[in-house]
Amino acid sequence: MSSLNLVTSADQPRDYVASDFNFDAVRAAKANTSVAVIVPARDEAATLPLVLRAVLAHEELIDELVVVDDHSRDTTALEALRHGAKVVENAGPSGKGAAMAAGAAATSSDLIVFLDGDVRNMTPDYVARLLQPLLERPRVQLVKGYYERPLFNLPTGGGRVNDLTARPVLALLFPGLDQVRQPLAGESALRRSLLDHVHFEPGYGVEIALLIDVARAYGLDAIAEVDLGVREHRNRSLDELRPMAEEILRVAFSRARS
Repeated sequence: MSSLNLVTSADQPRDYVASDFNFDAVRAAKANTSVAVIVPARDEAATLPLVLRAVLAHEELIDELVVVDDHSRDTTALEALRHGAKVVENAGPSGKGAAMAAGAAATSSDLIVFLDGDVRNMTPDYVARLLQPLLERPRVQLVKGYYERPLFNLPTGGGRVNDLTARPVLALLFPGLDQVRQPLAGESALRRSLLDHVHFEPGYGVEIALLIDVARAYGLDAIAEVDLGVREHRNRSLDELRPMAEEILRVAFSRARS
């Protein structure tokens, strides 16, 4: 099994801290660049309206707004329609990556922003913050959000699969990529042209696969990280997290062998 050393002295992920953000500059830089916001969602009727209201607070930045209904059993699709989104059904097997791929196929914008549908405290600047590195730096291909993750009633400790599975396996198999704080972050943005060089894994392994594919094709400095503050969403049980961890490990080992 081979590893991939991605680090050189001039090859690091770009870090956008909170003080780097300038909404007016983002709005001006967008100009004629088109933007699609895609929210893959499965049974997220309770929180999806919060996400969509935050997105639409700056609707001047958005040319396409799509919610991909990933075989929901609740009123996710209805809530999406009520809040101004186009609904796309994931016609294939359920899976986050499959839903993201369906959303990308249903849009045509130059830049794509992906957001999770279960965030309880999304702020209106999420989309603009994720777009800023792509608009300012042509070299950047993929942007990942990072944040503090509360765990139940504790201020930190969330993101257990991120810290106990994703970053350790990246450190072992793809040294350098473990510098990315939140490799599994659902809040991300990329250039549509990137889709010619990456593959959406169908399940939870999609995020780590995108990171590896982008780093291999373009280098670590094509990845930017953006501070999104504190992210609150539902905390899953260990029984729910184990399949996610297994899928992430499977994808990482598969990429290391290829």
